[in-house]
Amino acid sequence: MAENKNDKKSADKEEQRIDTEKHQDERIEQTGQLTLQDNKEKQDIHLLSIIGEIEGHENLSGNSKTTKYEHILPQLAAIEDSAHIQGVLVLLNTMGGDVEAGLAIAEMLASLSKPTVSLVLGGSHSIGVPIAVSTDYSYIVPTGTMVIHPVRMNGMVIGVPQTFDYFKQIQDRITGFVCNHCKITRSRFEELMMETEILTKDVGTILVGEEAVKHGIIDEVGGVCEALKKLHGLIDGKKE
Repeated sequence: MAENKNDKKSADKEEQRIDTEKHQDERIEQTGQLTLQDNKEKQDIHLLSIIGEIEGHENLSGNSKTTKYEHILPQLAAIEDSAHIQGVLVLLNTMGGDVEAGLAIAEMLASLSKPTVSLVLGGSHSIGVPIAVSTDYSYIVPTGTMVIHPVRMNGMVIGVPQTFDYFKQIQDRITGFVCNHCKITRSRFEELMMETEILTKDVGTILVGEEAVKHGIIDEVGGVCEALKKLHGLIDGKKE
Protein backbone atom coordinates (compact mmCIF):
# COMPACT_ATOMS: atom_id res chain seq x y z
CA MET A 1 0.00 0.00 0.00
CA ALA A 2 2.83 2.37 0.95
CA GLU A 3 4.63 1.56 -2.29
CA ASN A 4 1.52 2.49 -4.30
CA LYS A 5 1.32 5.85 -2.51
CA ASN A 6 5.01 6.54 -3.17
CA ASP A 7 4.60 5.55 -6.81
CA LYS A 8 1.64 7.91 -7.14
CA LYS A 9 3.57 10.76 -5.52
CA SER A 10 6.51 10.16 -7.86
CA ALA A 11 4.20 10.07 -10.86
CA ASP A 12 2.48 13.30 -9.75
CA LYS A 13 5.84 15.04 -9.29
CA GLU A 14 7.03 13.90 -12.72
CA GLU A 15 3.78 15.10 -14.31
CA GLN A 16 4.13 18.45 -12.54
CA ARG A 17 7.74 18.74 -13.75
CA ILE A 18 6.71 18.03 -17.34
CA ASP A 19 3.87 20.58 -17.15
CA THR A 20 6.27 23.19 -15.73
CA GLU A 21 8.84 22.61 -18.47
CA LYS A 22 6.11 22.75 -21.13
CA HIS A 23 4.85 26.06 -19.73
CA GLN A 24 8.40 27.44 -19.65
CA ASP A 25 9.02 26.39 -23.25
CA GLU A 26 5.79 28.06 -24.39
CA ARG A 27 6.66 31.22 -22.49
CA ILE A 28 10.11 31.42 -24.05
CA GLU A 29 8.65 30.84 -27.52
CA GLN A 30 5.95 33.50 -27.13
CA THR A 31 7.71 36.25 -25.17
CA GLY A 32 11.39 35.34 -24.78
CA GLN A 33 11.00 35.47 -21.00
CA LEU A 34 11.55 32.99 -18.20
CA THR A 35 11.80 32.86 -14.41
CA LEU A 36 15.00 31.25 -13.08
CA GLN A 37 14.24 29.69 -9.71
CA ASP A 38 16.15 26.41 -9.36
CA ASN A 39 19.42 28.01 -8.22
CA LYS A 40 21.29 27.21 -5.01
CA GLU A 41 20.73 30.75 -3.69
CA LYS A 42 16.94 30.16 -3.79
CA GLN A 43 16.45 33.48 -5.56
CA ASP A 44 13.76 34.00 -8.20
CA ILE A 45 15.27 35.86 -11.16
CA HIS A 46 13.31 37.04 -14.18
CA LEU A 47 15.11 36.54 -17.48
CA LEU A 48 14.17 39.18 -20.06
CA SER A 49 15.49 38.99 -23.62
CA ILE A 50 15.60 41.98 -25.98
CA ILE A 51 16.22 40.48 -29.43
CA GLY A 52 15.88 41.43 -33.08
CA GLU A 53 14.20 44.76 -33.74
CA ILE A 54 12.37 46.67 -31.02
CA GLU A 55 8.84 47.08 -32.30
CA GLY A 56 6.93 50.30 -31.65
CA HIS A 57 3.45 51.42 -32.63
CA GLU A 58 3.53 49.72 -36.03
CA ASN A 59 3.71 45.95 -36.55
CA LEU A 60 6.82 44.80 -38.37
CA SER A 61 7.03 42.04 -40.97
CA GLY A 62 6.11 38.58 -39.77
CA ASN A 63 9.51 37.39 -41.00
CA SER A 64 11.36 39.72 -38.59
CA LYS A 65 12.55 38.81 -35.11
CA THR A 66 11.04 41.48 -32.88
CA THR A 67 10.71 42.55 -29.26
CA LYS A 68 7.25 43.98 -28.66
CA TYR A 69 7.22 46.76 -26.09
CA GLU A 70 3.55 46.08 -25.25
CA HIS A 71 4.74 42.70 -23.92
CA ILE A 72 7.74 44.07 -22.02
CA LEU A 73 6.19 47.04 -20.20
CA PRO A 74 3.36 45.12 -18.44
CA GLN A 75 5.81 42.40 -17.49
CA LEU A 76 8.18 44.93 -15.91
CA ALA A 77 5.30 46.41 -13.94
CA ALA A 78 4.37 42.90 -12.76
CA ILE A 79 7.99 42.26 -11.74
CA GLU A 80 8.07 45.45 -9.66
CA ASP A 81 4.82 44.44 -7.94
CA SER A 82 5.85 40.81 -7.40
CA ALA A 83 6.65 39.53 -3.93
CA HIS A 84 8.63 36.63 -5.40
CA ILE A 85 10.81 38.04 -8.20
CA GLN A 86 14.01 39.37 -6.61
CA GLY A 87 16.06 40.45 -9.63
CA VAL A 88 16.11 40.83 -13.42
CA LEU A 89 18.69 39.65 -15.95
CA VAL A 90 18.38 41.36 -19.35
CA LEU A 91 19.92 39.63 -22.39
CA LEU A 92 20.43 41.91 -25.41
CA ASN A 93 21.01 41.02 -29.02
CA THR A 94 19.21 43.81 -30.86
CA MET A 95 19.72 45.94 -33.94
CA GLY A 96 17.73 48.77 -32.33
CA GLY A 97 14.34 49.89 -33.55
CA ASP A 98 11.61 52.28 -32.46
CA VAL A 99 13.09 55.15 -30.42
CA GLU A 100 10.06 55.82 -28.21
CA ALA A 101 9.52 52.12 -27.46
CA GLY A 102 13.21 51.59 -26.68
CA LEU A 103 13.35 54.58 -24.35
CA ALA A 104 10.16 53.43 -22.63
CA ILE A 105 11.72 50.02 -21.90
CA ALA A 106 14.95 51.67 -20.70
CA GLU A 107 13.08 54.03 -18.37
CA MET A 108 11.02 51.17 -16.92
CA LEU A 109 14.15 49.10 -16.26
CA ALA A 110 15.94 52.06 -14.69
CA SER A 111 13.00 52.71 -12.33
CA LEU A 112 12.73 49.15 -10.97
CA SER A 113 13.52 48.78 -7.28
CA LYS A 114 14.67 45.18 -7.87
CA PRO A 115 18.38 44.62 -8.71
CA THR A 116 19.03 44.45 -12.47
CA VAL A 117 21.94 43.32 -14.65
CA SER A 118 22.25 43.47 -18.44
CA LEU A 119 24.36 41.32 -20.76
CA VAL A 120 25.10 42.39 -24.34
CA LEU A 121 25.56 39.31 -26.51
CA GLY A 122 25.70 39.61 -30.31
CA GLY A 123 25.02 43.32 -30.22
CA SER A 124 23.05 46.17 -28.67
CA HIS A 125 22.85 48.79 -31.39
CA SER A 126 21.18 52.17 -31.69
CA ILE A 127 18.29 52.45 -29.19
CA GLY A 128 19.61 49.23 -27.64
CA VAL A 129 22.38 51.31 -26.04
CA PRO A 130 20.06 53.06 -23.53
CA ILE A 131 18.51 49.70 -22.62
CA ALA A 132 21.94 48.16 -22.01
CA VAL A 133 22.98 50.94 -19.61
CA SER A 134 19.62 51.21 -17.81
CA THR A 135 20.40 48.39 -15.37
CA ASP A 136 22.33 48.53 -12.09
CA TYR A 137 25.30 46.78 -13.69
CA SER A 138 26.15 45.86 -17.29
CA TYR A 139 28.27 43.27 -19.08
CA ILE A 140 29.29 42.69 -22.68
CA VAL A 141 30.80 39.51 -24.14
CA PRO A 142 34.23 39.95 -25.80
CA THR A 143 32.74 39.76 -29.31
CA GLY A 144 29.63 41.83 -28.52
CA THR A 145 29.10 45.08 -30.41
CA MET A 146 27.43 48.42 -29.78
CA VAL A 147 26.67 50.86 -32.60
CA ILE A 148 26.30 54.50 -31.59
CA HIS A 149 24.82 56.87 -34.17
CA PRO A 150 22.45 59.86 -34.42
CA VAL A 151 18.68 59.45 -34.55
CA ARG A 152 17.32 58.34 -37.91
CA MET A 153 13.78 58.69 -39.19
CA ASN A 154 11.91 56.67 -41.83
CA GLY A 155 9.42 58.12 -44.27
CA MET A 156 8.92 61.69 -45.43
CA VAL A 157 10.64 64.43 -43.47
CA ILE A 158 9.51 68.04 -43.83
CA GLY A 159 12.58 70.26 -44.19
CA VAL A 160 11.62 73.05 -41.81
CA PRO A 161 13.39 74.31 -38.65
CA GLN A 162 10.73 72.73 -36.40
CA THR A 163 11.54 69.28 -37.79
CA PHE A 164 15.25 69.62 -37.06
CA ASP A 165 14.46 70.97 -33.58
CA TYR A 166 12.33 67.87 -32.98
CA PHE A 167 15.17 65.59 -34.10
CA LYS A 168 17.51 67.41 -31.72
CA GLN A 169 15.10 67.01 -28.81
CA ILE A 170 14.89 63.26 -29.42
CA GLN A 171 18.66 63.01 -29.66
CA ASP A 172 19.12 65.03 -26.46
CA ARG A 173 16.76 62.68 -24.62
CA ILE A 174 18.74 59.63 -25.70
CA THR A 175 22.13 61.21 -25.00
CA GLY A 176 20.98 62.49 -21.61
CA PHE A 177 19.63 59.10 -20.57
CA VAL A 178 22.76 57.21 -21.62
CA CYS A 179 25.16 59.63 -19.95
CA ASN A 180 23.10 59.63 -16.73
CA HIS A 181 23.27 55.83 -16.50
CA CYS A 182 26.91 55.08 -17.34
CA LYS A 183 30.37 56.64 -16.99
CA ILE A 184 30.84 58.20 -20.45
CA THR A 185 30.75 61.99 -20.70
CA ARG A 186 28.23 63.74 -22.91
CA SER A 187 30.91 65.31 -25.09
CA ARG A 188 32.64 61.97 -25.70
CA PHE A 189 29.37 60.20 -26.45
CA GLU A 190 28.47 62.88 -29.01
CA GLU A 191 31.91 62.53 -30.60
CA LEU A 192 31.35 58.78 -31.03
CA MET A 193 27.91 59.45 -32.43
CA MET A 194 29.17 61.84 -35.10
CA GLU A 195 32.33 59.93 -36.10
CA THR A 196 32.73 59.90 -39.89
CA GLU A 197 35.71 57.58 -40.41
CA ILE A 198 34.44 54.27 -39.02
CA LEU A 199 31.17 53.49 -40.80
CA THR A 200 31.80 53.63 -44.55
CA LYS A 201 28.41 55.00 -45.62
CA ASP A 202 27.19 56.48 -42.37
CA VAL A 203 28.18 58.43 -39.27
CA GLY A 204 28.69 56.77 -35.92
CA THR A 205 30.93 54.31 -34.10
CA ILE A 206 31.09 50.54 -33.61
CA LEU A 207 32.45 49.47 -30.22
CA VAL A 208 33.47 45.84 -29.69
CA GLY A 209 33.61 44.21 -26.25
CA GLU A 210 36.41 45.83 -24.24
CA GLU A 211 36.11 49.09 -26.23
CA ALA A 212 32.63 49.66 -24.79
CA VAL A 213 34.09 49.21 -21.29
CA LYS A 214 37.05 51.51 -21.94
CA HIS A 215 34.69 54.26 -23.10
CA GLY A 216 32.69 53.91 -19.88
CA ILE A 217 29.45 52.75 -21.51
CA ILE A 218 29.47 49.17 -20.18
CA ASP A 219 30.78 48.22 -16.72
CA GLU A 220 32.63 44.99 -17.49
CA VAL A 221 33.45 42.32 -20.06
CA GLY A 222 31.87 39.00 -19.10
CA GLY A 223 29.33 36.32 -19.90
CA VAL A 224 26.24 34.79 -18.37
CA CYS A 225 28.23 33.26 -15.49
CA GLU A 226 29.57 36.65 -14.40
CA ALA A 227 26.21 38.35 -14.97
CA LEU A 228 24.29 35.87 -12.81
CA LYS A 229 26.95 35.92 -10.10
CA LYS A 230 26.76 39.72 -9.99
CA LEU A 231 22.97 39.68 -9.85
CA HIS A 232 22.92 37.17 -6.99
CA GLY A 233 25.37 39.43 -5.15
CA LEU A 234 23.20 42.51 -5.70
CA ILE A 235 20.15 40.63 -4.41
CA ASP A 236 22.04 39.50 -1.31
CA GLY A 237 23.22 43.09 -0.75
CA LYS A 238 19.67 44.40 -0.98
CA LYS A 239 18.50 41.85 1.60
CA GLU A 240 21.20 42.98 4.02
